[in-house]
Amino acid sequence: MMLPSIFGESLFDDFMEDFAFPDIDKTLYGKHAKNMMKTDVKETEEGYEVDIDLPGFQKDEIKMQLDNGYLTISAAKGLDKDEKDKKGNYVRRERYAGSMSRSYYVGGHVKEEDIHPKYENGILSFHIPKEEKRVVEDKNHYIAIEG
Repeated sequence: MMLPSIFGESLFDDFMEDFAFPDIDKTLYGKHAKNMMKTDVKETEEGYEVDIDLPGFQKDEIKMQLDNGYLTISAAKGLDKDEKDKKGNYVRRERYAGSMSRSYYVGGHVKEEDIHPKYENGILSFHIPKEEKRVVEDKNHYIAIEG
């Protein structure tokens, strides 16, 4: 079935989401909520616990990169257009296929060795350590004046 679209979006998307699928979380992410990496960050004494929802992805489809204090998580999932079910062609497909990425500023003090990600049940979890507090010296430092 062909539906009219503008800029790659179906004119009926909003109608279907509001009428048939009203529970999609539009408050935070708008109408593209289903394509976002929803993230929970919890502060602890040692650092931050991060949980990112990536349902439907395999571990090898997820990449993490640390560059100049930014941690980028990317995930890509392909979809075979010729795939058929046991009875024929698909009529509707709502599961995500494509790529997405999201970057988080974690600070220049974080190193790759500090991050130990774990992927279980569609959730990517890892810990980001806090930057160690530096003690400020309260000494007077005089500079010699020549002349």
